[in-house]
Amino acid sequence: MISNDDISQLKNFLDDKGRLKQYPKKMKPKMLALAYIASKFEPEKEYSEEEINTIIKSWHSFDDHALLRRDLYTHRFLGRLDDGSMYWLEGPWPRETD
Repeated sequence: MISNDDISQLKNFLDDKGRLKQYPKKMKPKMLALAYIASKFEPEKEYSEEEINTIIKSWHSFDDHALLRRDLYTHRFLGRLDDGSMYWLEGPWPRETD
């Protein structure tokens, strides 16, 4: 789970609506950003790719939901079927410290 302290570390990357306005380049804030987006998904719920995209689009403003979806999967925040037809929230989330 992402804490209030984690969210405060993202303040420079969030707009006034709490959406990710810029994707961090450094690994630690990038992982926090991914955890923040992942926190918008419900545990134990299965999502279609379209549903995943809709949620991601509503929580960022730099118009690259595909990048975020891929990174959520690559960094094991989301799991998916091989054909991409179903996604789910993974856990526990990995934490990168540097």
